[in-house]
Order: sequence, then C-alpha cells, then structure tokens
Amino acid sequence: MTAQTPHDIDSLMKIGKIVALTIEEMKKRTRPGMTTKQLDLIGRDVLLSHGASSAPMKDVRFPGYTCISVNEEVAHGIPGDRIIQAGDLVNIDVSAELGGYYADAGQSFQVAPVSVEVDRLCRHAHATMMKVISDLKAGMKLNRIGKTMEEEAERGGYRIIKNLCSHGVGKGLHEEPYEILPYFEPRDRRILKAGQVITIEPFVSTGATYVDPQPDGWTLKVPDRSRVAQFEHTIIITNGKPMITTLC
Repeated sequence: MTAQTPHDIDSLMKIGKIVALTIEEMKKRTRPGMTTKQLDLIGRDVLLSHGASSAPMKDVRFPGYTCISVNEEVAHGIPGDRIIQAGDLVNIDVSAELGGYYADAGQSFQVAPVSVEVDRLCRHAHATMMKVISDLKAGMKLNRIGKTMEEEAERGGYRIIKNLCSHGVGKGLHEEPYEILPYFEPRDRRILKAGQVITIEPFVSTGATYVDPQPDGWTLKVPDRSRVAQFEHTIIITNGKPMITTLC
C-alpha cells in the first residue's frame, strides 16, 4: 500500500508496535524444554490482548499464530511438538492485522548458551537489515535493496539466501511490490515511492544460498548444515529517513 493520510501512518505504527511487542515477549519467554507450540501460544495471547489477529492464520490459513523456525529450518516453521534445546538458533516471525492494517517482522536469536559464531551471524544479519533501511528513500531504484544485502553479507564473510524475498505490505500480508529480490537484478527498474510500505528482511547464511520446501507445504530448510539468521522490519518509505513501524 501507499500510506497517504495521518490515519494510515498511525494505524501502521500501531499494528507495527504490537508485532514488535509480541516478538519481544516470545523471545523473552523462550526456554529449553518448551515446545514451539507453547511458544506460539504466547504469541497468540499477546496479539489477542491487543485486539490483533494473526495475519498468516487469517489470510493464508497457516497452521499457527506465528512462524517459528529452529536450526536447519529457515522460514515458515510450523509450531508443534518440536522441543527447543539449549543452543538452538530460533527465528520468530510475526505478522499481524488490526483494523485492516498489517505489519510483519522477525528476529533470530540463540537460546543460551550463546556461541561466538552464531552470535556474530545474528548481529551481522541485523546490521545488514539496518544498513539497507538507512539508505532507503523515495526515488531510489528498488534493486538497491538486493545490492546492499549482497554486499553487506559478503563483507561479513556470509552469503544471502536468494529465494526468500522482501515484499510490499500494509493493507494485506503480501502486496506490491512483490518479490523484492535479496540480490542485485539490473533488469529491475522499479522505483521506491513516498508512502510505500515494504518489509526489509535479509536472510544471512553461513553457506547455503537457497532453501528447500518441505513436505508440510510451509517449512523451508537449508540443504546442508548451514545456519541462517533473519531480521525483518516493516517500513514506510519517505522523501528522507524511512519510518520503521515495527519498533517497541
């Protein structure tokens, strides 16, 4: 969508904050020995306490309130009986709707004890996301997003997962611009516009550059022993500094 009114911006900021609070509460309460379903229900309760709905459950019948991916799982992990272990790399991705407005965000983190290698991966993935966001403004080519993601990942000695994309959001979970590629595509001539609402979500990998769909129809995994960290914010493009909606 394109945010055109103060009501649009206020509504996007409101649902964005709810999404951010949900992720923070889930992260804070993650413990070894709990199942991903138990963690998902924590997210459900936070969303419901603010009157918000799970966007993937509402819009695409995803079998969970949130996406929870562990270790070899990179995205769209279905909450279930999997038991979270000490040292696991966990990704929580929350998308929610309130009053017809949507926000989408995610974080990767390691359950204690934290290793130097995984901590560095997560920090670099977050820094990559923030570097992309800091450069964005109306009038820029959309393909700058992928170019920066690739460059920042490589600068840290990592790679980018190429078949997971950022996307438009705002009045629906996935909107134009669809498939904001995480690598440089010179033929993509789309231009960012003021008011445009998009996600920025690099998936930074220790090795793999693609993830494989699983038989459950949702979960995406690495084909090897790579580890992947993802961070995601929903932002509003402006003529100057972008507005991040998914901050606590």
